[in-house]
Amino acid sequence: MSNPSVEIDGALVARELGLATDEFRRLMEIRKIKVLCERGTGEDEGLYRATFYHQDRRARFIVDRFGRAARA
Repeated sequence: MSNPSVEIDGALVARELGLATDEFRRLMEIRKIKVLCERGTGEDEGLYRATFYHQDRRARFIVDRFGRAARA
């Protein structure tokens, strides 16, 4: 089984974390934002849950392998 690279629009993540896009990218580069990506199984096969953490904030997305929103 391959490990696909899942990409999510940085501007969307930045907005959910209450950051400007440039600030979000800078914080990602210096590893001040943590990311947990989980692969769905069973009925969630083909979906991924990506959670971004910064300080006391969290942004969570359910996406397909192309980074498109799958559900709220």
